[in-house]
Amino acid sequence: MNIPYNAEKIWLAIGLIGQSLFFMRFFIQWIASEKARKSVIPNAFWYFSLGGGIILLAYAIFRKDPVFILGQSVGLFIYVRNIYFVNYNKK
Repeated sequence: MNIPYNAEKIWLAIGLIGQSLFFMRFFIQWIASEKARKSVIPNAFWYFSLGGGIILLAYAIFRKDPVFILGQSVGLFIYVRNIYFVNYNKK
C-alpha cells in the first residue's frame, strides 16, 4: 500500500498523541500515589486510558496490526467499564 507522505506524517502524529495520552495516565497515577503515600488510581487515569486507547486503536487499524488492534480493543472495554464504575459509585 502506497501511503502519501503527508498522510503518513499525520498518522504518525496521531500515534504519538495517543501514546502521549497513554503515558499521562501513568504520570497522573504516579503523582497521586506520591501525594497519598500509597498506591492510588485517580479517575483521570481511566479517562486518559480511554482517550489514548481510542486514538491508539485508530492508529493500529491504520497500520493494520492485528496484535495492536486486539490489545487496544480489549483495553477499551476495561477502561469503559471502570469509568462506568466510577460514575455509578458517585450516585
